Amino acid sequence: MSGSAKQKLSIERYAEAELPTRSGPFRVLVYRELGGDKEHLAVIAGDVQGAEDLLVRVHSECLTGEVLHSLKCDCRDQLDLALERIQAAGKGAVLYLRQEGRGIGLGNKIRAYAKQDEGLDTVDANLALGFEDDQRGYQMAADMLRDLGVESVALMTNNPRKVEGLESGGVKVTRREPHEVEAHEHNREYLKTKQDRLGHLGTKGD
Repeated sequence: MSGSAKQKLSIERYAEAELPTRSGPFRVLVYRELGGDKEHLAVIAGDVQGAEDLLVRVHSECLTGEVLHSLKCDCRDQLDLALERIQAAGKGAVLYLRQEGRGIGLGNKIRAYAKQDEGLDTVDANLALGFEDDQRGYQMAADMLRDLGVESVALMTNNPRKVEGLESGGVKVTRREPHEVEAHEHNREYLKTKQDRLGHLGTKGD
């Protein structure tokens, strides 16, 4: 990625601090999208400048799962697992992107939940509301990695679209690291739908 370091970025770094967590100590950097007000976070352990094959998780915001502990998804468990894996490795980053509900926003995500209560699966619920099955983008994540000086990443994901999204943004992905947590009765069908209809790998969602 060093050869593209002079490319114009879609984000700007404007805040940084140390953050003690239950998973261990991290450095948190806040990025703001240029021309907008969305804020994204890089949660970092260790020195990532010039790092190759860096353990990275690109994680999209999920207020219902991470704050309200919803059982409809596995987002909170995946985020916790990523932080733990990075601490165990001694170096890595979670890029926390503010694109709730696979990019449709919080209110529309709740509207999609209502459609699911009527019998639609997670894909058809989004489509019924006039959205694509997944509207997330990953250019801001690629630009965050470029700003951090990361050379290449080992991406913790079950979603091939994330690998493609980073690579199209100029990031060298050396390998995909499976990132699975246990399913349960409340999210098993949801995760199976993402595997069957969105091309997610393994037995869990992402």
